[in-house]
Amino acid sequence: MSDVKDILELDRPEKEFITKDALMNSDKKKKPTRKSDVNTFKRPEGMHRELWGLLWTDNRFPCNKDAPPLIPTDTNQGYKQMKAKIGSSRVRPWKWMPFSNPARKDGAIFHHWRRVADEGKDYPFARFDKQAEVPVYSDLEYQQHLHDDSWTRQETDHLFELCKRFALRFAVMYDRWDRDKYPNRSIEDLKERYYNICNKLVKVRAPQGTEPKVRAYDAEHERRRKLQLTKLFDRTPEQVEEEEKLIEELKKIELRKKEREKKTQDLQKLITAADTNIDARKNDKKKASKKFPQTQKNIKESTAQNTETTGIKFPDFKQPGAFVRSQKMKLPASLGQKKTKAIEQVLEELGIEYNPMPTEEITSHFNELRQDIVLLYELKLALASCDYELETLKHQYEVLNPGKTPDVPLPETPDPLLDIGQGDDEHSRDNIDVVGTLTPNRKRKAALESTTAHLLKKMKNRV
Repeated sequence: MSDVKDILELDRPEKEFITKDALMNSDKKKKPTRKSDVNTFKRPEGMHRELWGLLWTDNRFPCNKDAPPLIPTDTNQGYKQMKAKIGSSRVRPWKWMPFSNPARKDGAIFHHWRRVADEGKDYPFARFDKQAEVPVYSDLEYQQHLHDDSWTRQETDHLFELCKRFALRFAVMYDRWDRDKYPNRSIEDLKERYYNICNKLVKVRAPQGTEPKVRAYDAEHERRRKLQLTKLFDRTPEQVEEEEKLIEELKKIELRKKEREKKTQDLQKLITAADTNIDARKNDKKKASKKFPQTQKNIKESTAQNTETTGIKFPDFKQPGAFVRSQKMKLPASLGQKKTKAIEQVLEELGIEYNPMPTEEITSHFNELRQDIVLLYELKLALASCDYELETLKHQYEVLNPGKTPDVPLPETPDPLLDIGQGDDEHSRDNIDVVGTLTPNRKRKAALESTTAHLLKKMKNRV
């Protein structure tokens, strides 16, 4: 009852102050902590120190058995002991008093508890009442600028009356539209008529030399958007399934397009590498035809140039110190097993050792030869994939157009690069042949054997 009397200010002296010492009970002597209590509450074995600190409000007094708070506090004091913050002033009195909301037009009076010091002030939540500014036009402005054949003056007045009443909530205005007196209008029609009038009034009332701020509203776009949403909502399960299939097919087409572009770029790189190698060989022959011998510097430059343009990157020893020249002929580990076998097979057919004498001239020519072999092998793969795609497109064209043949001519005679690296051994042929389903006819086989023999003979004479 003492607390209730204190709140109601009954039987209370005029000046009664609660001191901090009286509230905190500083007169009472603090109970000393016993060693037995300290030793009783020890941190269990296996428990982390941080977890043990969270279980107790103060680690300095392990005998304190206060449980952790159930709700977060805003004291911002961490794990320290909470201290009360008490002033010496009296509690501010409250009073049950009436109030009115200026946002209401009916003059209703309500009651609530409020501080005595705030008596007579405006209702604090009245500032959140924001009203939409609806323009007002005169008869002269309507006759000169706002006249529309599809809208009458009474219908326009009814529209602006609803705008003021419902604060430009067009969905509510559409629901409260008087369809008995006026024709039925859509939400887009109401918005279009309202914003057109607002824009015209802004332009007419704007002072000369200033650009008025016009509100853009595209009613036709809104109608099309809602129509599309209606069609999307009215779809049948079969149409949804068909659309999902079309999206999946579109993703596959885009993926194939990216792969085709990547293959085109790789093929262009191979063609560029082959052209640069041919130009480099011509330059070397011109230099060799001169009377002056080629120096070691020119040999190194030509070797470095070929290394950059071809697919094999041999190790370059730029660090000072002695090294074995045979290390320059070592194939990199990133070359791949198929290309390595192709190189070994061609060297075996040409009768060249795998590890020749590593003089400087032999090393440079041997590396160039293996670079050419790898380049020919990559060109062979690219040509085979192109032939396969061309054959596939031909079959697809024949299926879609029965009785017709495509105008694109197919290669009758293979390129000599097709069978570089193919021997009589079936095992080697399986490792290197990538044509797969394409089986050449007798004419192509004969041309294949003749061109292969001619190319092998030419490479032997060159070596």
